[in-house]
Amino acid sequence: MSILKIPTPLRSYTDGRAEVTVNGGTVASALSSLIEQHPALKPHLFNEQGELRAFVNLFLGEHNIKDLQGLDTPLSENDRLILIPSIAGG
Repeated sequence: MSILKIPTPLRSYTDGRAEVTVNGGTVASALSSLIEQHPALKPHLFNEQGELRAFVNLFLGEHNIKDLQGLDTPLSENDRLILIPSIAGG
């Protein structure tokens, strides 16, 4: 099982939990596990086509998954994913 770290603005959808234990051998399956446990997160992470929203960044260690294999990035049992939404301002 991997750990997915949840940013403060999204913790209201995970019952206040800062970390969620997820199953899966890839980032995609870990996200599926997260959504299965906390369905209210889905519209905040995925668009209507089921694609990860452009402003959602996932890091495996210090590497953005977009620089690795994207959602197909493999996970090991003790990996830690960090979810970081982009913040825009004016």
